[in-house]
Amino acid sequence: MMARLLDRLWLALAVFLLVSPAISVFLWMLSLAFKNEIDNLAYPPVFIPRPPTLANFTAVFASGPFFQYLGNSLIVSGSATLVALLVGVPAGYGIARMQARKLMLTILIARMTPAISFLIPLFTLFQAIGITGTLTAVAITHLVITVPITVYIVAGYFETLPKELDEAAYVDGCSPWQRFSHIALPLARPGITVAAILAFIFSWNNFVFGAVLAGRQTRTLPVAIYNVLTFEQIAWGPLAAAALLVTLPVLLLTLLIQKEIVGGLTAGGVKGG
Repeated sequence: MMARLLDRLWLALAVFLLVSPAISVFLWMLSLAFKNEIDNLAYPPVFIPRPPTLANFTAVFASGPFFQYLGNSLIVSGSATLVALLVGVPAGYGIARMQARKLMLTILIARMTPAISFLIPLFTLFQAIGITGTLTAVAITHLVITVPITVYIVAGYFETLPKELDEAAYVDGCSPWQRFSHIALPLARPGITVAAILAFIFSWNNFVFGAVLAGRQTRTLPVAIYNVLTFEQIAWGPLAAAALLVTLPVLLLTLLIQKEIVGGLTAGGVKGG
């Protein structure tokens, strides 16, 4: 009994040490967003707003077409995630069933390669065909982010599915596409959900591609936040409010489907027999 209690305490301590920095930063950002500039620059620091103000959010909305940038981010991240699922899920299934380890390693290397390595050739290509500054160009570059992570996660999940299911379907006369669409795909729904969420989040938070390829009317939210910064001084209140507005959609999405995320990660970590 005592040993189990100690194990739980150590686990709680480990979780606290891992999570507390991120929670502390988020709470401080939340505090900055609802304080006036005097309290934001006060020393010693003021954590609780007195009283809370919405002036920072008003400044963000007044600084530019926020909802247009929000729509741009939704279009870019949504389309990049959708294309990644259409390409990555069948590719992940094929890699898992063929046990193409070298191909999987290549995809993992592509995921770890810095985005700036893809930016220069893609910028040259888009400039040659005349689509620089469009949402299409930004969405295509985001496939560099979404496709590898989707293939990697989904392939790992497909590997956990018992091969006996495929063998039984083959004996019953199912084609490869039928085995994929009617058997493997429904069973892999939790893993596909996790891959879609992570791909969307990574695409949503990307800054480099949008900063270089997007135009004035096609900026995404992370790029729009950068414009909140000024050369004279950093307006911490509007900056925190803008960062909170960017984080909010992803945070709400994660909270709404957190059961799917936990179920997908848990099921993907258990080897099928």
